[in-house]
Amino acid sequence: MPKEREKREKKEKFEQQKRRMKKNGQDHRTILREKMAESVSSVVPITVIVMILCFVLLPIPTDSMMAFLIGAVMLIVGMALFSLGTDLAMTPIGEHVGSALSRNNKLWLTALVAFLVGMFVTMSEPDLQVLAEQVPGVPNMVMIMAVSIGVGIFLVIALFRIMFKIKMSWLLLGCYGLIFILAQFVPDTFLAVAFDSGGVTTGPMTVPFILALGVGVSAMRSDKDAGSDSFGLVALCSVGPILAVMILSLIYHPESTPYVPLELVSIPDTQSMAQMFIQAIPTYMVEVAMAVLPIVVFFIIFQIFILKLHRNEVARIISGLFYTYIGLVLFLTGVNVGFMPMGNYLGQMMGALEFNWILIPVGMVIGYFVVAAEPAVHVLAKQVYELSAGSIPKRALNLSLSIGVAASVGLSMLRILTGMPLMYLLIPGYTIAMILMKFVPPVFTSIAFDSGGVASGPMTATFLLPLAMGTCVAVGGNVATDAFGVVAMVAMTPLIAIQILGLVFSHKQKKNDAESQNDTSMVEEIIE
Repeated sequence: MPKEREKREKKEKFEQQKRRMKKNGQDHRTILREKMAESVSSVVPITVIVMILCFVLLPIPTDSMMAFLIGAVMLIVGMALFSLGTDLAMTPIGEHVGSALSRNNKLWLTALVAFLVGMFVTMSEPDLQVLAEQVPGVPNMVMIMAVSIGVGIFLVIALFRIMFKIKMSWLLLGCYGLIFILAQFVPDTFLAVAFDSGGVTTGPMTVPFILALGVGVSAMRSDKDAGSDSFGLVALCSVGPILAVMILSLIYHPESTPYVPLELVSIPDTQSMAQMFIQAIPTYMVEVAMAVLPIVVFFIIFQIFILKLHRNEVARIISGLFYTYIGLVLFLTGVNVGFMPMGNYLGQMMGALEFNWILIPVGMVIGYFVVAAEPAVHVLAKQVYELSAGSIPKRALNLSLSIGVAASVGLSMLRILTGMPLMYLLIPGYTIAMILMKFVPPVFTSIAFDSGGVASGPMTATFLLPLAMGTCVAVGGNVATDAFGVVAMVAMTPLIAIQILGLVFSHKQKKNDAESQNDTSMVEEIIE
């Protein structure tokens, strides 16, 4: 009897494991389909706009168009796998680490872990790697390390803000005040790069991890503001890279290294095209491995000594890291081989036209669709809708962000064509954002500054920045001072748009409260 019972228990356990594995497989397939749809909605609008331009306005070699389309497909697949890996690995790791830190009473350990987490996650951020590739005169790894250290330091500050209930507006005023003071001493050739680095850092790898970490740490507080204080981590982590690159400007001088524009390579046949993509993959496999390895090592150490997760959860996270790696390799290969050269070339072609002012409306259209299709924007819209109890519809938020980003890209193209200094736009924009902080509910300020990193997603660094750089070359401008800055402009607009929505919400709430009070008074009068 005991042997039969033991066999029966083993069989039941085996069947449970099979069902669990099957369910996990179905979950992966379901999530992958969702991520694939999100990636398609992000990449296809820009692809369609490029094709319209090439068929109607700008003649492009057929082989280059084919390479661009292959790159677009690799972007779609790579972003989908990367996003799947983020959901399966980065978000759970962030939540587990945040929960572990919330149970820890040693501030030095919390600070050390937060610093390492912020640095390691940022190193694997695809947007940052794309930006580092395009900054002349600075080695890629030096740029990535400087930005990563900046994020690590400010993630520690952000977590301490939650723990000690420090007012978000005070930190933002202090940080951006310091930034604009330092900006007076930073060479013009590094200023735009510094502000762009703040936008690209908070991308699809960093944002989910940081938000999950914030939720885990804020859970240690039981007051009513704990949930709303989990917002703002992304905003503060955007400040670190700006300051880090400003400090880096004391060492490196990009003006000493001339910018070499990307060229469309002539491809004689289909086999040569396939070979071009295949030869690039090993290079990015090594780069991505070096970027993801610190996260893997950190998780292993944390799992052994602190987390001690169940093996099924560990297996899920490991599979997520694998998806992240494969997705990032495909993403970077598609971007660097097929996508960025086309954006750069289109910028050069339109910049050389007699009516190059067409770049302004074209840039606005691209900006409108870039932010409208950004998956993280839809997550943000859902958060604001829930926070406002339905007073601010998702459509209103999406529309305001799209219009705002369209305006910022149009102004960026105008700035390139006219040579207008970047600070002429950033100083008024941030001044308006800081003034609005005085009249907006604090949580909307945190969400607004978080949304700056959300809006400047993968398509901004991979297409808008190369487009700006190509245009700058065509009009004879300085790439370091004129082309860079488009990401910073895209990241600035949501600070104003979301806070204006916060004003609308606040006005509606006061109106509803007044009507409710009047109704109560009328009822009391009738009763009397």
